[in-house]
Amino acid sequence: MLDRERVRALLAHPRFERAITAVILLNAITIGCETSSFVMGWIGEPLHVVDRVVVGVFVLELAARLYAHRGAFFKDPWNWFDTAIVAIALVPASGPASVLRTLRIMRALRLVTAVPSMRRVISALLAAIPGMASILGLLIIIMYMAAVMATQWFGRTAPAYFGEIPTSLFTLFQVLTGEGWPDIADQIMDVHPWAWIFFVAYILVSSFVVLNLFIAVVVNAMDDESTSAEEQRTDDRLKAITEELARLHAKLDALQPPARAGDPADGSGTSASLSNAS
Repeated sequence: MLDRERVRALLAHPRFERAITAVILLNAITIGCETSSFVMGWIGEPLHVVDRVVVGVFVLELAARLYAHRGAFFKDPWNWFDTAIVAIALVPASGPASVLRTLRIMRALRLVTAVPSMRRVISALLAAIPGMASILGLLIIIMYMAAVMATQWFGRTAPAYFGEIPTSLFTLFQVLTGEGWPDIADQIMDVHPWAWIFFVAYILVSSFVVLNLFIAVVVNAMDDESTSAEEQRTDDRLKAITEELARLHAKLDALQPPARAGDPADGSGTSASLSNAS
């Protein structure tokens, strides 16, 4: 039976990680090729074989990680993520659950766990969710206030855009994205020349201020994640240096000869000489 330490070292080896990344990319390409009737008519069966082999590789890798880490395997949320992705791949190709087979392309998401830099990005995004939720709430409040005002001011002029609150919210979301808002504004300004003040103010507040806050929160989370990763690497290096120094100290202690009877270092020889003299 393989030693768990050797299996753990194999899983953490850069070459093994690169090999798994290559398998994930290959599988993403083959799944994309299966959407082409021309490719399937040409090499359809080999693509199915490759798909089954890739699933086998993923299952063996998960089994090796479970064997190497045992209970600690379930403490890592990335392991749960990989397990869910591989479980989808094991869904039968026929029957009521066959619709889940279309989710096989989600195996490409395993690149997130295979590439450390992607893991840091996702971790930063997850850490930024509280701040992003607050900004999203602020954006919703601003859109609702603008929708109420636009419905009261422009509802009769352009009922297709601002007739009701839901319609106004959708129109303001369209304005937020910058898609076709000049046409909407021109139609309103034909009746309300001052309407440009409303649209300019709304775009400045929603697009140029609130949405940029999203970027600020994400960048701040990325910076914190990079700092934490750097501190972790520094702690790991210090721990490795401390362990190496402890091993060297133990080797030096083992190389020192044991103290002999009568050696002046232990004081026994001096005591014996004084006894004989007396």
